[in-house]
Amino acid sequence: MMPDAIDGFLAMLAAERGAAKNTIEAYRRDLEGAQSVLDRGGVTLLDATTEDLRDYLTLLDQSGLKASTAARKLAALRQFYRFLYAEGQRGEDPAQALSGPKQGRPLPKTLSIADVDRLLSVVQEGIQNADRPESERFRSARMVALLELLYATGLRVSELVSLPIRAARTKDRLLAVKGKGGRERLVPLTEKSKEAMLRYLVLGEGRLKASPWLFPSDSESGHMTRQAFARDLKTLAAASGIPTRLISPHVLRHAFASHLLQNGADLRVVQQLLGHADISTTQIYTHLPDERLKGLVRDLHPLGDKTSE
Repeated sequence: MMPDAIDGFLAMLAAERGAAKNTIEAYRRDLEGAQSVLDRGGVTLLDATTEDLRDYLTLLDQSGLKASTAARKLAALRQFYRFLYAEGQRGEDPAQALSGPKQGRPLPKTLSIADVDRLLSVVQEGIQNADRPESERFRSARMVALLELLYATGLRVSELVSLPIRAARTKDRLLAVKGKGGRERLVPLTEKSKEAMLRYLVLGEGRLKASPWLFPSDSESGHMTRQAFARDLKTLAAASGIPTRLISPHVLRHAFASHLLQNGADLRVVQQLLGHADISTTQIYTHLPDERLKGLVRDLHPLGDKTSE
């Protein structure tokens, strides 16, 4: 009866949910694999209890299976038993109480300080070369302004590209930004970021007058899109000798946070600058190098191994 139950479930996926052939085959492999393991204990999928399934998941964990793969196999079981319960082939759902494997959040990609310097150095050359067409110098100035702002403030890319033009004309050292959920926060501006915005305004004087946006779209009304900035950033990375797969606007936001923390910034200050509602979101940036961690403990711990004076 077991193959019939699996076939019935897969037929439902195809007919009612329009599942692709590859998806159906993946479910089949996962369910037949579970049945193969349960067979060794004289249990069938149709009769398996919650404890039987927990034992199966424990075996997966002990085999060194990736958490993401184990989670996929559990998802197949959950869907299967939900189907059996709905069809009246089980009086209860033994997978309902199962918890999935913990999947650690991957560390964000980031750039070194030298990488950021290289990006800025390469794009600065496009402004300083007076022989280049004015339109190219303007685009270079825009990219410098985008990079300096992003690296100085850690803005989300959506916040960055939608800045009003008055942000470049402010005399304040703090910029008011409206982030997720309409929450407003203040981020400090560096002298370099202010200078980059002013130079961009000068080179773009004729282009920017009619727009309320600091970074207007090239071809349509409205502001520059996130996708356009990401595309230009990858072009710059390639010209700078940095693998394009390692870079995105979000990676520069990561670099801002990581470099602040590596240089001793307080985690809660970085949380406020990034606009994170929950500090646990900010904590993923605390992947300091081992030597830096050792140095912090040695130099700052009250009972650390310090050289006596």
